[in-house]
Amino acid sequence: MKPGRLMRLHTYRLAILLLVLFLAAPLCRAEVRLPKIFGSNMVLQRDLPLHFWGWASPGEEVKVVMGVRTVSVKSNAQGKWSCVLPALQAGGPYEVVVSGTNRIELKNILIGDVWVCGGQSNMQWRLDQTPYEEMDSVLLKHANIRLFTVPFDMDYQPREDVKGNGWQTLSLQTIHEFSAVGYHFGKYLYEHLDIPIGLVSDNLGATAAEAWMSNEALLQFPEFASLIQPVVKHGKSFDALTADFEKNKAAWFKKYYFKSVGVKEAWLKPETDVADWKLINASGNTWENEPDLKDHDGEVWFRTTFDLPENYHDENFNIALSQIDDYDMAWVNGVKIGETYGKHNHRNYSVPTRSLKPEGNVLVVRVFDVGGIGGFTTSPFWGSKILLGSWLYKKGEAIDPAKFPKVEMPNATPFSSPGVLYNGSIAPLTSFPIKGVIWYQGESNVDRAYEYRELFPALIRDWRKHWNQGDFPFLFVQLANYMDESKEPGESHWAELREAQTLTLSLPNTGMASAIDIGEAQDIHPLNKLEVGKRLGLVAMKVAYGKNVVASGPSFKSMRVDGVRLIISYDNVGGGLVSKDKYGYLRGFQVAGADKKFYWAQARMVDGKVEVVCDKVKQPIAVRYAWDNNPGPLDLYNAEGLPAVPFRTDTFKGSTEGQVFVEGPRF
Repeated sequence: MKPGRLMRLHTYRLAILLLVLFLAAPLCRAEVRLPKIFGSNMVLQRDLPLHFWGWASPGEEVKVVMGVRTVSVKSNAQGKWSCVLPALQAGGPYEVVVSGTNRIELKNILIGDVWVCGGQSNMQWRLDQTPYEEMDSVLLKHANIRLFTVPFDMDYQPREDVKGNGWQTLSLQTIHEFSAVGYHFGKYLYEHLDIPIGLVSDNLGATAAEAWMSNEALLQFPEFASLIQPVVKHGKSFDALTADFEKNKAAWFKKYYFKSVGVKEAWLKPETDVADWKLINASGNTWENEPDLKDHDGEVWFRTTFDLPENYHDENFNIALSQIDDYDMAWVNGVKIGETYGKHNHRNYSVPTRSLKPEGNVLVVRVFDVGGIGGFTTSPFWGSKILLGSWLYKKGEAIDPAKFPKVEMPNATPFSSPGVLYNGSIAPLTSFPIKGVIWYQGESNVDRAYEYRELFPALIRDWRKHWNQGDFPFLFVQLANYMDESKEPGESHWAELREAQTLTLSLPNTGMASAIDIGEAQDIHPLNKLEVGKRLGLVAMKVAYGKNVVASGPSFKSMRVDGVRLIISYDNVGGGLVSKDKYGYLRGFQVAGADKKFYWAQARMVDGKVEVVCDKVKQPIAVRYAWDNNPGPLDLYNAEGLPAVPFRTDTFKGSTEGQVFVEGPRF
C-alpha cells in the first residue's frame, strides 16, 4: 500500500474512533442524582434556606430551578454538588427541576415544618398495630401531611444516603404503615397550625441510645472508646471492610478456616452418622456450659431437623439463627445456605421452598469460635422456631486464639452496637433542614439508667451539632408504666430512667410528655399512641411554637418538712391540682427517714399543695412519687388532664449507678 493511501486510512480510522468516543461520552457520564429524602410530595422546611445536594460527574454543571428561583453549581472532583435557594414561608405546592446530563422533576412539593420521629419500638409501632381507626376522610383527602419512612441501615462511617421509598401523601394504607405516635403528633400539629407537616419516621425497635449517636460523640464516654477508636482509626465503611476481606478470603479460607476432620468427612451431609453426637440446647446457651466445650476454641458442628409448616406456600423459607459467636456456615440438606463472620451480626438465611421436603429437613451449622465464649448466643425467642429444643453437636478442630488470624469484617447489631444506626440512618439526613425531633426511647437503656443521665443529653447535643441549626426543639416521651406493681417500695430501674429523662429538660428547647398513666402492665408497647401523640403535640405548641399552653402535668417544685408532714409544691399546675379519686386521696407517694427505708404514705391536696404523711416515719426527710416500674393507678393531675410527673427528693444511690455499657451479645 502506498504511503499516502496508508496515511489517509489511518486518518479515517482515527476520525471514526474519535466520533465513536464523542458519541459514547454522554453514556459514560454519571447521571445527576438526588438523595432519597428528596422526591415528589416532600415537605421542605419553611423559613430556612432550602438546601439541595447530590451527585453528578466531576465538574458537571447542575441547575436547580424552583419557581422563579434558579441556581447553578458545578460538582466537585468527587462528583458531589450542593446549592442553596432562599427560604420560603409555608405554602405550596411547588415544582423543582434538577438538570444536568439528565433531568429530574419533583412535583407537589410543600413548604412547612419537618419533624424527625426517632427512637425504638414505641415510636416505630405502626398505626395498624393499635385500635385506632382514622374516620376523618376529609383529612385523609385534603390534609397537607406527608410521610417518609427510613428503613434502618448501619455502618461504621457516616453514609451519604438513606434507604426509602419516597414521600407519601395520606391514605388509609400509608398511615396504617406509619409510626402511630408520629401520625397522631403530625395530625395534632396540622389541626392547630394549619401549615404543611412533614414526618420522617427514623427508628427501630429494641435499640439502645448509643446506637443512634455519632462516633465522635461516643468517644467522650470511656465505655465506648475501645470500640469506637479502631473504627475511627481505620476509617473504613462496611463496604470497604467487606471488599478488603474478599480480596484475601480465598487463601485464608483454605489455609486456616475451612480445614478439619469435619470438613474432610463432610459432616455437613444429611447422611452423616451422628451416633456419637451429643444433645444440647443450642440457642442462648454458650457452649462454655458444656463440660467438653468449656475450654474449647475452634469449630463445633451443630445439627437439627425441621419440617415445613402446613400449607406453606411462600417462595422462600427463612431461617433466622440470630447471633453466633464468632463465625458460621450453614447447610440445609447438604446445600450451603449462607455464612457470616462476626459475633454481633444477625444470621438471616433463606432457602427456596421448592428445595425442601415436607418433613425431616436437615440443618447443619458449623460454628467457629476465635476466643472467649462461643455458640448461639441469642435467646431463641428472637429467632426462628427452629432454634427451640435440643440439637445435636460434635466438637471439631481446636485452635489457639492467640495465633489464629481473625477476620476484620463488619460486626454489628443494630440494637446495641454503638454508632452504627446514626451512621447509617441519621447522618445522611443532617443536611436536610428540619423543625425538630420527637423521640420515644429508653426501654433498652433502663439497666443503665444512671448512665442515661449523660448519654441522652449527649445524643441531643450530638444531633444538634450535626444538623447545624442551633438548639432546635427536641421533644421526648417519658417512659410509660410497665410490669406488675410492687407490693412494697423499692428500687426501680424504670423510675431511674424516667428521672434521667426529666433531668434532660435542663437542656434548652427540650420538652417531655409523660406517659406514666397510659402504660400496660403486661405489654411494653401500650396501645394508646393517640394520647402520646397529643401530649407531644401540646409540648410542641409550647416549646417549638411559643404558645401559651399548659404542656405538662404537675412537676415537683419544692418540699417543706413540717413535723411528721411533708408539704409538696408543684409547678405546671395549670388550672389547679386535681385528684381523680372521688375521696381526694392521692396514691403513689412513699416516704423515708434517715435510715433511707421507704414506706407507703398517705397524701391529700391542701390549699393547692400536696401533704404527705406516713405513720411508720416520724421524722421524714425524703419523699418519692410514682417511683416504680409501674406505680399503678395514679390520681394526681392538673385541671388540663395531664398526670403529675414522677420525682424523688432524695439523692440516695440508685440501683443502676455504676452500671455502664459493656460489649456483649445482644439481640
